[in-house]
Amino acid sequence: MDETLWSLMNIVGPAILLILLVWVVIRSRRRSGATTDTTAQTERATDAQYDAEEQRRRDGTDGL
Repeated sequence: MDETLWSLMNIVGPAILLILLVWVVIRSRRRSGATTDTTAQTERATDAQYDAEEQRRRDGTDGL
């Protein structure tokens, strides 16, 4: 019984870890594409904020 359990742990344990590792790698690669879109949106929003701040500064309505 002990030999069977030990053999099972030595075969099934690494197999489960390998499956989890592959799942994490696939999931992180899929998510990186979404991050690029989010990064582009963030860049556009930041540029818009800078433009608005610059316009307020030029108009003299920035409170400084």
